[in-house]
Amino acid sequence: MGVRTLGVAMNGVTGRMGYRQHLVRSVLAINEQGGVALSDGGRVVLEPILVGRDAAKLGDIAARHGIGEYTTDLDAALERCDVYFDSQITHARVKSVLKAIDAGKHVYAEKPTAETVAEAVALAAAASAKKVKNGVVQDKLFLPGLLKLKRLVDSGFFGRILSVRGEFGYWVFEGDWQEAQRPSWNYRAQDGGGIVLDMFPHWHYVMENLFGRVRSVYAQAVTHIPERVDERGDRYEATADDAAYGVFEIEGGIIAQINSSWAVRVNRDELVEFQVDGTHGSAVAGLRGCRAQHRALTPKPVWNPDLPATARFRDGWQEVPDNAEFDNGFKVQWERFVRHVVEDAPFPNDFASGARGVQLAELGLRSSAEGRRITVADL
Repeated sequence: MGVRTLGVAMNGVTGRMGYRQHLVRSVLAINEQGGVALSDGGRVVLEPILVGRDAAKLGDIAARHGIGEYTTDLDAALERCDVYFDSQITHARVKSVLKAIDAGKHVYAEKPTAETVAEAVALAAAASAKKVKNGVVQDKLFLPGLLKLKRLVDSGFFGRILSVRGEFGYWVFEGDWQEAQRPSWNYRAQDGGGIVLDMFPHWHYVMENLFGRVRSVYAQAVTHIPERVDERGDRYEATADDAAYGVFEIEGGIIAQINSSWAVRVNRDELVEFQVDGTHGSAVAGLRGCRAQHRALTPKPVWNPDLPATARFRDGWQEVPDNAEFDNGFKVQWERFVRHVVEDAPFPNDFASGARGVQLAELGLRSSAEGRRITVADL
């Protein structure tokens, strides 16, 4: 019982995701609510130590939010923390995470955990050898839309699931006549960029947690926009893929088709949508909403190109009710990881799971390069 403090070194908070979702909407929001509630009635408050390369930016963030400690010295931060969190750009992650593991710190990291399967597996092995708690951010699992979809799956609503269709993406401006809304490193392979490495780990844990293990992948990764303009106004060659079109076989014979693109204009209700079709019903889930259609309510369209379509097909779908309060997904997972560290509560989103996500990205790129379907072996 009572309140205890957990020191958290946060590396990468000067980036958009690290700042908005992890620092402000997770760690600071947890403290504002009085900490993480434990099973024994006690609570845990988090004491962030900001880490990064730019002392001025760190100092500005610290002053803005009343945070007492910030440093550009990772070793110094590791001496004073219990948990190390990493949301740096991908190619800088492995070295820092290994240093934290070697220091005996529990580690929580953004995905992908590494750029290669070998590195991701090495991280998982190092964490296991040191017996430190480890976790990877898998925020999409906690989106309201996907939680509703999971509810339908668990209820048996779909009957036998046949297929999954996913559409993700939006137009990222090239940076010339309008400023790009994603950082330029995303489009440089040498800096760990590329939509496959960014998004396939997401799709992996979504498929694995909702439908089952991924058994094969066929992908086509492309760079639609070969030249972009960076934050300084300089033109640069886009060496990383900005779109990927994947077909995945999931255990049980489920086929998933997922398109990911930063070169597509949105004509759907949300930036990401998944349609799941089964023998007894179908559903379409986005970030927040989820609509479903049972087989008893399914209309019987007839193909006739000579007559205009009069049916309003979307009117035949029903909204899945909330039936719960949905908190910020990043914050929810932070709370679960803190409970995992403090009281050994279950946390399945570990580095081994993260390695499987990196594996799918690596095999997706290999599939694209070789033009063939590739089996996903168990790690």
